[in-house]
Amino acid sequence: MTATIIPIILSGGSGTRLWPLSRQLRPKQFLPLVSEQTLFQSTLLRLQGIPQLDHAVIVCNEEHRFMVAEQLHSLNIPHQGILLEPVGRNTAPAIALAALYLEAQGKTNALMLLLPADHVIQDIPVFHQAIQHAAQAAAAGYLATFGIVPLRAETGYGYIRQGATLDDITAKRVAAFVEKPDAATANRYVDSGEYLWNSGMFLFRVDRLLAELTKYHPDIVSNCRAALAHPSHDIDFIRLDQAAFTACPSISIDYAVMEKTADAVVIPLDAHWNDVGAWSAVWEVSQQDDQGNVLHGDTLTHQAQNNLVYAEHRLVTLVGVDNLVVVETKDATLVAHRDQVQDVKHIVGQLNHLQRQEANLHREVNRPWGTYDCIDVGQRFQVKRIVVKPGAKLSLQKHYHRAEHWIVVSGTAEVRCGDKTLLLTENQSTYIPLGEMHSLSNPGKVPLEIIEVQSGSYLGEDDIVRFEDAYGRTH
Repeated sequence: MTATIIPIILSGGSGTRLWPLSRQLRPKQFLPLVSEQTLFQSTLLRLQGIPQLDHAVIVCNEEHRFMVAEQLHSLNIPHQGILLEPVGRNTAPAIALAALYLEAQGKTNALMLLLPADHVIQDIPVFHQAIQHAAQAAAAGYLATFGIVPLRAETGYGYIRQGATLDDITAKRVAAFVEKPDAATANRYVDSGEYLWNSGMFLFRVDRLLAELTKYHPDIVSNCRAALAHPSHDIDFIRLDQAAFTACPSISIDYAVMEKTADAVVIPLDAHWNDVGAWSAVWEVSQQDDQGNVLHGDTLTHQAQNNLVYAEHRLVTLVGVDNLVVVETKDATLVAHRDQVQDVKHIVGQLNHLQRQEANLHREVNRPWGTYDCIDVGQRFQVKRIVVKPGAKLSLQKHYHRAEHWIVVSGTAEVRCGDKTLLLTENQSTYIPLGEMHSLSNPGKVPLEIIEVQSGSYLGEDDIVRFEDAYGRTH
């Protein structure tokens, strides 16, 4: 096999069933749920060693772009571009974007390896072998998907019914894609030995995918082509025409192409795969102690078995309970039975209905320049702990409704306030009047930590007017 394999990492999704750790602006793929690396990083790292592998293309939500860039940079992983989806439109438009992006570079014969960024695969050699089989099929013009050998009768996954084996290729034709079944049907599928779980991973040649997508959904191809016609490059990011991309229908690649094409094939994969769709899956793929507990953070248990405890901020103790999931963060705590964790999404739905920020943000919020943590809030005041990375700078901005007082805890701060520039060190402070143009940067080689006290009639994050920003933000 000589064709180049280009990973296309799809890193959209919100991971609502892994709340409160996973939230809309920091979803599960960017969290270190089962190892020191995040799921996104692990997706890229497990590809190392595959022959003919080229650098990846990342497709992500615009709101997640800085997390993607930072997590790539922290592992020194090169890439071919980060395509920013202005809105979510499911997998078919996202994949079409990546294919057209590669076509524009003349890579029509390259093989696209489509991988969601939030899966766990533990048997890497078996995974690599399956990719080689899929690449052989894709090079011959087939559209390959990976079907997971089922471990049980699962009602939470779609299934693929296997057809005839292809001559000279380790793959089978797809006889049918079927929706998530009820329990009795799932048992029948597994007992038959004909069905595999639908993994949502694919491998096909760029030109073949575009030909089939043009055949069945030409509107997606034309809209994505228009969205890419005049891209703007912003640092590592490739911005698209929002109106053109928004015109795409929201549809999966399964519905758009794979269920319609006559050339779909499936590669069986038995590599300890898990899509980490809920806290029960995190328990399943994590290292358990001799009592069957999975414990993260400051935890103690007594006569407790088969629990998952994730303590982020304080001591969590369990006594005399079994099969629970307990997740503690700075601003929210989840307690659920391990058999009911699929319903966590309903809590997120309630939070969204009540317009509570716990659905979207953690108390500690990541920014491209560092982090801020809202440590106290009251009527007409708010206190934040702000950490600025070495060499980083906040935007030049002003506020209409609040004044700010900054106290340096550690590091060195360069402060611009109006027409003055100050250099502040530990225990020094300054005041930013309401309506004054100002900025903050860290000229040092260690993190800058400050305490910010805000006071005013309105303290929302949207009370920011930006004049200059090193990260291309306008709001």
